[in-house]
Amino acid sequence: MDIKASWIEKGYVDEPIPPGIDLKSEIRRIAREKNAIILAHYYQEGVLQDIADFVGDSLALAQKAASTDADIIVMCGVHFMGETNKILCPEKKVLIPDLNATCSLAESCPADDFAAFVKAHPDHKVISYVNTTAATKAYTDVVVTSTNAKEIVESFPKEQPLIFGPDRNLGAYINSITGRNMLLWDGACHVHERFSVEKLIELKRLHPQAKILAHPECQAPIIKLADVVGSTSALLKYAVSSEHDTFLVVTESGILHEMQRQAPDRTFIPVPPDDSTCGCNECNFMRLITLSKVYNTLLHEWPAVEVDPELCAKAIRPIERMLDISRKLGL
Repeated sequence: MDIKASWIEKGYVDEPIPPGIDLKSEIRRIAREKNAIILAHYYQEGVLQDIADFVGDSLALAQKAASTDADIIVMCGVHFMGETNKILCPEKKVLIPDLNATCSLAESCPADDFAAFVKAHPDHKVISYVNTTAATKAYTDVVVTSTNAKEIVESFPKEQPLIFGPDRNLGAYINSITGRNMLLWDGACHVHERFSVEKLIELKRLHPQAKILAHPECQAPIIKLADVVGSTSALLKYAVSSEHDTFLVVTESGILHEMQRQAPDRTFIPVPPDDSTCGCNECNFMRLITLSKVYNTLLHEWPAVEVDPELCAKAIRPIERMLDISRKLGL
């Protein structure tokens, strides 16, 4: 097998980094030369957030992709994020440093199965979480993120039946705070599903003054214990602006990097999963993106994310509707 074929098989450029190279400086130099923008999600490891041009949650990343004048977008995140960028910017080259960086939540909602589910409820409007494949978005009326889900759900008339997919935990939480009775797809994020109530209670016992910050993808028992429930950006904003100084953080541990950067005098304690004794809960798919892979993907401009033009035309409508509603609501 030749070298390029092995890259394709692995899904990323597996080329050794020249000895003595300063990866951070070289990544920034190549990005300038190629008019490339590096986007990173808050769940990436800190070194990737540090070299990115822009760091944000799913909504902010989509908004940034839609407005950039860069020729190349490097998405340090998971595959659906790269797809979203390509759908919004079909004329740009969108790179993702490792094609294996999928999303357990997106994978829990196969497009064909979701299409059959939607077809079985023809009177329902369809709301899909952004954590879905382009193929699933094509069967959707409007996409949401955890930042804008409540407001977008409430933009529909109360008498309108709704389907919400794929995250059952987020959907149940939105039902609880809006009084809706959306029909929920049975999907979930493997990171947020595995937080331990017992370990959270134990940490609260050890730190009684700490505020519990939880993402709405967590299960209901975690949500009930939380002082603040919100999107990644909402939890970050609260942690930085709050008068409290200690926080138990119940979401992917990558967000702690930005929390600590913006509020270095405060204490952020990651809540562990129920199947581990470690002090954090990481997304193994996010962690597939590394500094060396970012360097190689910029250097070779591969792997590139491609979305079939016909599918792109269908998937862009619910994304654009989300962005339009978010603009009108000032989100």
